[in-house]
Amino acid sequence: MKRKVFYVLLSLCLLAFAAAVIIHPERYVKCCFAGFSIWAESVLPSLFPFMVVTLIFVKTGVAEKAALPLSRAADKLKFPPAAAACFVLSLCSGYPAGSRVVGEFCERGAIRRSEAARCAYLCSTSGPLFIIGSVGFKMFGDKTAGVKILIAHVLSVLIISLIIALCGKKSASAPVKRAKYGGNALYDAFYGAVVAVTVAGGFIAFFYVVAAFCADFNLFYPLEKALGFILDENLASAVCLGLVEATTGCIALANAGGKLAVALAGFSITFGGLSILLQQLSYLTKFGVNPLKFTCVKFLQGALCFALLLI
Repeated sequence: MKRKVFYVLLSLCLLAFAAAVIIHPERYVKCCFAGFSIWAESVLPSLFPFMVVTLIFVKTGVAEKAALPLSRAADKLKFPPAAAACFVLSLCSGYPAGSRVVGEFCERGAIRRSEAARCAYLCSTSGPLFIIGSVGFKMFGDKTAGVKILIAHVLSVLIISLIIALCGKKSASAPVKRAKYGGNALYDAFYGAVVAVTVAGGFIAFFYVVAAFCADFNLFYPLEKALGFILDENLASAVCLGLVEATTGCIALANAGGKLAVALAGFSITFGGLSILLQQLSYLTKFGVNPLKFTCVKFLQGALCFALLLI
């Protein structure tokens, strides 16, 4: 019954959204184009090259072999040996590369299904080129702000992920099977990277329009009012946009300014917003990662990032 009610409500929301696009095409067609422009200017340059390199490492087996020296340390922290390589590749590439890599390793048998969630929490990071270049320099006009966000972002993801792993039980699954590699790794890497970044662009453009729709019909009003007790109107509105689409939220936060803008941008980037969360879950749910738990962990990581930036 709960699932049926959920799907009915979701269908009604989508129908209302589609009707708004049909009735006001002059507004939402421009929003969609603006979403693709943000992707092309801020996300594509920072994601595509690193995504290609990441997938080449994974599909040739280099990443798995590079992780072997860290297997003992990973085991003590209750992570699989491949977790270290996944984290580095995630950190270099940014969303949603980490989730894609975790999924690749799960498919190849290098990560057990029971360990997928721990790796997913750890390997859910944005990239330095996006945070420092796009957010820090381009949006806030300050590379130092980007560096601060990056440090807080990485620390918050590491701290929360390690706490969860160390407090959990060690996996009692059968030993991980040796992954098999072969085929045209270069072609597969480029094809996978093109598909991944194109899909990311679609997510960003769609949820940019969704964010505009929510703002136009005052769907953010209750949350904006609640945030209004601690934030000014512009910052509260920007945070709400970031909960739907993180890049859009960061742009709005930079335009709003204020002492809390950088810290709130750190929260938006680390939490990811609906767009980035769904991108990651599209790779992770088939390996048993619970969407609600994953979202809650990302919220905790975002809250810690906000706190670190305030300090």
